[in-house]
Amino acid sequence: MLLNFAAFTATLVAMEGVGTLAHRYIMHGWGWWLHRSHHEPHLGMLETNDFYLAALGLIAAALVAWGKAGHAPLQWVGAGVAGYGLLYVIAHDGLFHRHWPSAPRPVNRYLKRLQRAHRLHHAVKGRAGSVSFGFFYAPPLRVLARQLRQRRHG
Repeated sequence: MLLNFAAFTATLVAMEGVGTLAHRYIMHGWGWWLHRSHHEPHLGMLETNDFYLAALGLIAAALVAWGKAGHAPLQWVGAGVAGYGLLYVIAHDGLFHRHWPSAPRPVNRYLKRLQRAHRLHHAVKGRAGSVSFGFFYAPPLRVLARQLRQRRHG
């Protein structure tokens, strides 16, 4: 039981690093063709960028299935991946992009900082020059502002 909880928690925490690296080097790299939709105005609920979340869901489901098939820790790793995806949807789509009919506004300092960092990420047009690629960790805003100025002015 304790090992399962540790696997779940460690995966949930590690996914921030995985998500940050994937966002920076895949989504803003060779996978920009799918992610571009997220940085442009769009109509409707879905965008091609949502394929990344679907892929994460398939990975989580596969890990849970392998865990149930006899590789027990993988079930909890898959649960951690799924938990991260759920938290991402709540925070990113609900709070930051307000895609829900009655989306709440961030009320505490941590969530406000994440929202500001996300706005700075979207302040740059195109895939180059963005800052703050994490979803649940944002460097201090003064650091992000300095990085943004440096990238704009060469």
